[in-house]
Amino acid sequence: MPGGRPLNEVKADLFKGLAHPVRIRVLELLAEQDERTVAELLEITGLEASHLSQHLRVLRGYDLVRSERRASTVAYRLAHPSVGSLLAAARNVLHDSLRESQELVVEAGAAG
Repeated sequence: MPGGRPLNEVKADLFKGLAHPVRIRVLELLAEQDERTVAELLEITGLEASHLSQHLRVLRGYDLVRSERRASTVAYRLAHPSVGSLLAAARNVLHDSLRESQELVVEAGAAG
């Protein structure tokens, strides 16, 4: 356990790092491609540089991304490939939940 903390607390911290739509979007973009520059992330997300920088700082702080400076360019990548798997699992949970909700609506309509 990192720092002697219970694993459930460490996991909760991980999810705090994921708790913003912009950070999820940045992670999804990094999962699609091995790495992206800040310029690419700015162009794709349409964010102001200061806002993107804040979100990237949070993601680095939670050890979800890593950065590398090359001359005047900074590139980001996922710190762990399993972050992409985590995002895919979340997508599957949401897809299944939506499908179940839609089935309930159809069943309710058929019964009424």
